[in-house]
Amino acid sequence: MDHTNHVRLSPTELTPAVLEGATIYGADDHKVGKLDHVHGTGAGGKAIIDVGGFLGIGAKPVGVPLNDLQFMRDEDGDVHAVTTWTKDQLKAMPEHRD
Repeated sequence: MDHTNHVRLSPTELTPAVLEGATIYGADDHKVGKLDHVHGTGAGGKAIIDVGGFLGIGAKPVGVPLNDLQFMRDEDGDVHAVTTWTKDQLKAMPEHRD
């Protein structure tokens, strides 16, 4: 996916209502998961990403710093994020438990 024309979200848009459900694209620009929910905000915030599975079944939730994700809106207005993490790196992380 070409992200060059996508608009980055402003800090005021970085709310759970906007971010939850966003598709996450990894270092190789392939889909690595979906944002399930967020803990906190700003530099100390943590994004909980569901990785693997099929249609959300069997997905493993992992936590990454919110700052590791660059959130943006595509031409259709859909929110997504890009990260330097690969799907394999995320799968190797410990499972997040609330």
